[in-house]
Amino acid sequence: MELKGKKLLVTGADGFIGSHLTEELVRRGHDVRAFVFYNAFNSWGWLDYAPMEIRREIEVFSGDIRDPHGVKEAMKLCDMVFHLAALIGIPYSYHFPDTYIDTNIKGTLNILQAARELEVEKVVHTSTSEVYGTARYVPISEEHTLQSQSPYAASKIGADQLALSFFYSFSTPVSVIRPFNTYGPRQSARAVIPTIITQIAQGKGKIKLGSLTPTRDFNYIKDTVMGFIEVAKSNATIGEVVNIGSDFEVSMGETLQIIAEVMKAEIEVETDTRRLRPEKSEVKRLRADISKAKRLFGWKPDYSGKAGFKRGIQETVEWFSNPEHLKSYKAERYNI
Repeated sequence: MELKGKKLLVTGADGFIGSHLTEELVRRGHDVRAFVFYNAFNSWGWLDYAPMEIRREIEVFSGDIRDPHGVKEAMKLCDMVFHLAALIGIPYSYHFPDTYIDTNIKGTLNILQAARELEVEKVVHTSTSEVYGTARYVPISEEHTLQSQSPYAASKIGADQLALSFFYSFSTPVSVIRPFNTYGPRQSARAVIPTIITQIAQGKGKIKLGSLTPTRDFNYIKDTVMGFIEVAKSNATIGEVVNIGSDFEVSMGETLQIIAEVMKAEIEVETDTRRLRPEKSEVKRLRADISKAKRLFGWKPDYSGKAGFKRGIQETVEWFSNPEHLKSYKAERYNI
């Protein structure tokens, strides 16, 4: 499916992945409408940090993904939707699960209903590796059992299944992209890599973290964005779920050491019990099987393996080390 000449809507364009995706689509010359969460400050989230020449080319729509009328209005005249708008903080989902159902499930339903009524050419729905829970085998293929070990994961499983149900029930052209743990510039401090970097960058020698033993498949933001674009372009992905990962597994403890090495920092670790998930909720191991992405549309990560991970960390550290960027983060506080 050719994206040139198409009107593209990105929901969650004000967020971490959404803002990077929006920028890349604009750089490629595409016509992009960015759906951002309405607020009284007229903030476009991370899009406010995009270069002026990029911002000039974006049509911004402020609204709320939970409002079906606003969603349908945003989708009018759009040929394709990249649906990223969601609540994603796992600890926050323990406290306010109801908002996750409204945003992640009901918000997705609003997108799907409008796509069906407006006959949108394609919806790329965003999933998460958290839907797999702790790996029963590695690497994790798309056929792996789904396990909701947090209210967040449950809400995303519900949203994913709803998206696929519209494909099976109404032939709505839906693709489900399932990124593993994306990291990079502009990521929220609720995630472990920015948590470590910001604490070190602000001169803290004792780093507060949760468990150091879980492993993750960290995927650099540029690779994740390319995954979105390739899934969107490929007709073979309609009705399919596709993993996007780095093909590399690393523990939280080793991640900490790699970051400290890149930042040339001497550090100690202090376990902060607030940052520990409930025992049965902790996802202890994740590693993606990305063979389906390779087979369907020839995608593979540029930042793969330990060398690729370290290169991505270096680029991420570079961005966070800029005082103008760092001042947006409160390293002394726990961000749920």
